[in-house]
Amino acid sequence: MTKTALITGVTGQDGAYLSRFLLQKNYRVVGVKRRTSLINTDRVDPLYDHPNFSMVYGNLHDASSLYRVISEVQPDEVYNLAAQSHVKVSFEVPEETVDSISLGTPRLLEACRLLCTNVCDVYCKFCAFYRTETDPDHYVLSHEQIDRKIDELVAVGGNQILLQGGHHPKLGLDWYLDLLRHLRAKYPQVNIHGFSPPEFNHFAEVFRMPLEKVIGKFKEAGLGSIPGGGAEILVDRVRQRIAPRKCDTDAWLRVMEIGHGLGLRSSATMMFGHVETIEDRIEHLDRLRQLQDRTGGFTAFICWTFQPEHTVLKAEKTGSHEYLRMQALSRIYLDNIPNVQSSWVTQGPAMGQVALKFGANDFGSLMMEENVVSSAGTSFRLSLEEMRRLIQEAGYEARQRNNGYELVDVAETALTA
Repeated sequence: MTKTALITGVTGQDGAYLSRFLLQKNYRVVGVKRRTSLINTDRVDPLYDHPNFSMVYGNLHDASSLYRVISEVQPDEVYNLAAQSHVKVSFEVPEETVDSISLGTPRLLEACRLLCTNVCDVYCKFCAFYRTETDPDHYVLSHEQIDRKIDELVAVGGNQILLQGGHHPKLGLDWYLDLLRHLRAKYPQVNIHGFSPPEFNHFAEVFRMPLEKVIGKFKEAGLGSIPGGGAEILVDRVRQRIAPRKCDTDAWLRVMEIGHGLGLRSSATMMFGHVETIEDRIEHLDRLRQLQDRTGGFTAFICWTFQPEHTVLKAEKTGSHEYLRMQALSRIYLDNIPNVQSSWVTQGPAMGQVALKFGANDFGSLMMEENVVSSAGTSFRLSLEEMRRLIQEAGYEARQRNNGYELVDVAETALTA
């Protein structure tokens, strides 16, 4: 069966060379050309006369154009020479289906991710961020250091911090409660979205206290909601392979159920593309769906692909096509979770934009600080203006929200009315 390769920049030296190489390997090659820079038809180049070579017009940096080109060509592989990237793809979702699962107005959250410490004794194989107490670059942030970061957030109108810190073996209950009380008193307008289920299970063990009591005390001290981190894949066989010291599936879900019962809303996540099977992914979604049927406490679902650079766990990097298909499937399966967030932090801005056509109605946060994913070799940054532009170029209106998905800005249509 002949494979199809979609290539940008085929009229350049590198593009022409790659095109000829793939044609020799019996590929069908389709070049992408911007309409503003037409092919010089006076040029005599055997490439353009090859029976398996053709050209299409489009812009792979624009979501609607990218979708149109990929839908038209149905490539097996995409080579973006401008970004020096190559992914294998298999798009089989019809456009009308994609449109039907794209939800409303994409929303933005201005937030700051704070890692109060990088000391962790779980040693997850997929994590490049953790340190031990003996590592020279380990740290525990002081209140003053944390305040400086939040001051930056507040100055640009931010309304939430994501507060996490791994499993520090020696920080006590009072350290965490003092921090929460301090933040709540000094920044009452900022929601504290903090501490994932594995951390709460760690706290219960270290503090020798029931989970219900730990979560209750954190809420009383100022915790506003719980992030969905540490879910990875909610199948114990997989968890034992990638993070054997982290809490099991039932323990992860129990934290969320207790938190929902106390009035704390949370997000749900999935990190895939490592040792799990397709069946494991479906089981993960089903466990989330069952809990949401009982509690209704999940506000959003976010999935992303495993980032293998600088980690102990080794796996072939999952392509963007797999990410988009998994997100679209999640939107269909998790119809009881109201929002789906695209993951531009791991997938890149362009693919985050395309994800708005594959079920996402949330473009995530303006990340003022991000350490964990960048430690694994992936580092993307966007300004608020860039985020708004990407949403608008995809054909949507950008709005700012809070953690409860309430709109906190004024619609541009209202401003111009």
